Amino acid sequence: MLKQQNKGFTLIELLIVIAILGTLAVVILLALNPVQQLARTRDAGRASTVAQLGHAMEAYATTHGGLYPTTATCGANWIDTCLVDTGEISSAPTEVSYSANDANECGGQDNWCYAVNGARDEAVIYAGAEATSNTSKCPADDAFFVYSTADGRGGLVCGTPSPGNQTFVED
Repeated sequence: MLKQQNKGFTLIELLIVIAILGTLAVVILLALNPVQQLARTRDAGRASTVAQLGHAMEAYATTHGGLYPTTATCGANWIDTCLVDTGEISSAPTEVSYSANDANECGGQDNWCYAVNGARDEAVIYAGAEATSNTSKCPADDAFFVYSTADGRGGLVCGTPSPGNQTFVED
């Protein structure tokens, strides 16, 4: 008489497959690093907003004789006073939030930073970078997303930005 063969997997085979799948899941999660993914997402938003604020500031200067506002002309809420109230943008962007370890806050309106030179013909708008992929490009300094009116462009800068004195990090 023929013996009946059982079809299926043994307990050992199932445990080995589960262990392999678990190991692969851990490796994939570590490779994706969700904390850095979120930081890169926030940085992309910062870079975009800095560029939009820079273009709005350019429009403001165009309608005000080529002069950029100062904190004396706009006050501490420079985005609301100089850009929203004049119609350059429809509403102020949300506050820049940083991780607990980040010290790039400058104290401007909602942590969007702004500086203008003495002649009021050059200005910079900036916010700190957070993601390791950006901060690692500036090993000795803090990394900032900057829009420079003197250069007419935005990008990543190492060190605290100042009007007319940017060296952009090339990607």
